[in-house]
Amino acid sequence: MAPTLLPEPATGPPAPAAVSAPPRARRRRAGGRPSAPPTVVAAGALLLLVVLVAVAPQLFTDVSPTAIDPLDALRGPSSAHWFGTDQLGRDLFSRVLHGARPSLLLGFGSTVIAVAGGAVIGLAAALGGRAADGILMRLADILLALPGLLLALLVVTVLGTGTANVMVAIGIAFVPGYARLVRAEALVVRGSGYVEAAVALGLPRRQIVLRHVLPNALAPLLTLATVGFGTALISASGLSFLGLGPAAPSPEWGALLSAGRDFLQTAWWLGVFPGAAVTATVITVNVVGRHAQQRFTRRSDR
Repeated sequence: MAPTLLPEPATGPPAPAAVSAPPRARRRRAGGRPSAPPTVVAAGALLLLVVLVAVAPQLFTDVSPTAIDPLDALRGPSSAHWFGTDQLGRDLFSRVLHGARPSLLLGFGSTVIAVAGGAVIGLAAALGGRAADGILMRLADILLALPGLLLALLVVTVLGTGTANVMVAIGIAFVPGYARLVRAEALVVRGSGYVEAAVALGLPRRQIVLRHVLPNALAPLLTLATVGFGTALISASGLSFLGLGPAAPSPEWGALLSAGRDFLQTAWWLGVFPGAAVTATVITVNVVGRHAQQRFTRRSDR
């Protein structure tokens, strides 16, 4: 019997793999799941702070956002007024903090309307037959041909101004995009093997739709809605900037920007701080939403 050749003991330096783990392994937590990048963690923390400000602004300031003091009109940022004061002497820091609630409410409400409407229309197009699919998708194509903000302006013109009408207008403007996404996902799920197996087993159509098609078709919609929330927030601020949103003296961010545009040369803070609040919120929402979308894509590819 031939002798077994044993490998020579390693005398040189260890292999690179033994020295350091791959980057992906180093980024994993003890539980085995990859950790989020620092930018995503910072964006998530800032987003939570914005939500906390919107829910309880009194935790950060006890100054009334509507208290008028003409003697303090157009004061620059100072220790007494961190963001300065507006043309009526109102504390801008307090107004920006209290403006987080109506601003986020407009963005969240319009996103919910858009997601709900898009889900209903997309599922109806995918499961309702060729005629329903053709009619609904041609309607969606017509609406997608119009810019979202222009379509929202048309809806506000019909419904009138106000917080609720702005929510409905922006939601209707974003419905076609979500409807097309849900339709595409529902068609993919409808042709999958497990749905065909359920049909072969004789399960009722309603049970197949509720148990298999609906959850799998709507799963990617929830992650994309996070990114869509940022777009809805910008559109809501734009409509408020045009004077179509919440009525004065409501301290909504878009309305604050509109009020400060006449004082850009003499009181720059009136436009800078509300604009920074909108920009920071949209960026954090987009960063968190993109990360959630990538996580969902990697999970679905496995």
